[in-house]
Amino acid sequence: MQYVFQPQIQAIPVVGSDQMFPARRIYCVGRNYVEHAIEMGHSGREAPFFFMKPTDALLVVANGQVGEMPYPSMTNDLHHEMEMVVAIGKGGKDIAVADAPQHIWGYALGLDMTRRDLQGEAKKQGRPWDLGKAFDASAPIGPLHRVQDTGLITQGTISLTVNGEHRQKSDVKKLIWSVDEMIAHLSKYFELQPGDLIFSGTPEGVAAVKKGDLLVGAVDGLGELKVRIV
Repeated sequence: MQYVFQPQIQAIPVVGSDQMFPARRIYCVGRNYVEHAIEMGHSGREAPFFFMKPTDALLVVANGQVGEMPYPSMTNDLHHEMEMVVAIGKGGKDIAVADAPQHIWGYALGLDMTRRDLQGEAKKQGRPWDLGKAFDASAPIGPLHRVQDTGLITQGTISLTVNGEHRQKSDVKKLIWSVDEMIAHLSKYFELQPGDLIFSGTPEGVAAVKKGDLLVGAVDGLGELKVRIV
């Protein structure tokens, strides 16, 4: 069998290893920190909801490097959203919350970059968010850390600076829906598979960036993710 053209595989390097983690799907959780939900005009513990990005939206940034993200077309309001990413290593459907940790392969730092003006217009018209969320290079991501090395991450500072100034800062323990709950809920709708990535939500402080800005994101124990807008 021959392919019409060579299939593309998006893969993420693994810290401390020469292995690469092939990405399958990218699930993103919306409004999963209380203060961010409030700044977006919502409150309360609503049921978790998800949107997706294609895997070729990944902008993989090697350890210690500065990734370059082109400022996307058709927007004047590009926003940063710093997130902890959870990598799935064991598939399953209808996963119980208590069993969810068995499905976690590792963690990474990620940015859910958003064309906020296009997302806002889609919201007003009741349309999907794809134009605002799923564009090229809209998911910068750092290398993966194996859960066997980090342990389960249920707390720790998550932060983002832009040109050295603090924009976002919170704690992973402030997730409205925990990682285990997210996995369990998501698995009711999709059969999770090895290679799936879950962007777990962003804390308050989302704001616009412009060409030349240097974004530095971090979660305790996962190092730093550096991305420059070009």
